[in-house]
Amino acid sequence: MKLPYLLLDVFTREPLQGNGLAVIPQADGLLDDEMQAIAREFNLSETVFIFKPHSERNTAAVRIFTPYEELPFAGHPTVGAAVVLGLNGKATALRIEEKVGLVTALFERIDRRTGSARFTLPRLPMRIADLPDRLALAQALGIEPEEIGCDVFKPAVFSAGVTFHLVPVRSADVLARVKVNNIAWQSVFHHDHHSAYVFTLTPDEAENDIAARMFGMGVGEDPGTGSAAAALIGLLAENELGSGQFDYFLRQGVEMGRPCRINLHFRKENEQLTHGAIGGEAVVLAEGVLDLTRG
Repeated sequence: MKLPYLLLDVFTREPLQGNGLAVIPQADGLLDDEMQAIAREFNLSETVFIFKPHSERNTAAVRIFTPYEELPFAGHPTVGAAVVLGLNGKATALRIEEKVGLVTALFERIDRRTGSARFTLPRLPMRIADLPDRLALAQALGIEPEEIGCDVFKPAVFSAGVTFHLVPVRSADVLARVKVNNIAWQSVFHHDHHSAYVFTLTPDEAENDIAARMFGMGVGEDPGTGSAAAALIGLLAENELGSGQFDYFLRQGVEMGRPCRINLHFRKENEQLTHGAIGGEAVVLAEGVLDLTRG
């Protein structure tokens, strides 16, 4: 069996930047263990498999795997899958079936191998828990307790399909100094995947409102994490007063030399979060064929 594949860089339009993604655009017939083995072979943070949709009203179905497990939802695979579907078709509005639910994405072509996509969150972020122990957080991140917190933001656990520990820190300098303490990590960040999304506001950066780093999920540090940015929308929305539409631009991966830029968009009505979306660009880096023929 031979399977075409694409390699993309997501949350960027520049090859060899952003977050790498493998896409299998014709995955029908693959078994679960085959998809897991393929994801392990690529050894990227995620590999996305595209199938024919269950409903003819929809564009495609996708499944998302890390090298170790399947995820119900992830941001950069969703953007990457939407760009692949958009580049290979004529539609600008895409309906994508994911484990977490139906995802609606808007696609815009930039050139023959580059596009942008913004998708509505299939599940609005929810607060799971507080994170009041700043000393423990600081020890796990290798920083000082007084460096935890930024503006009005306090540490908390949120999920928009995947759970993240959201930890604000005082400045971009502190963010750059974060160093994982493996001994303390899992006991401090004990929800689900033990993943921490550390962020700060960046008022001195003209192109960004927020800087972030993501640690955990079995990949060490991740250059661009849409599902974490989706969870962060919940914390941002809690601290935005009034109703209306809000947009933030977030950078991630700079400390890794893989800069990503993610757009966060949400709407509040009567003080309640009613809509959230994540967007970004992606570029096709490479194409190839997996030869799974035995013997």
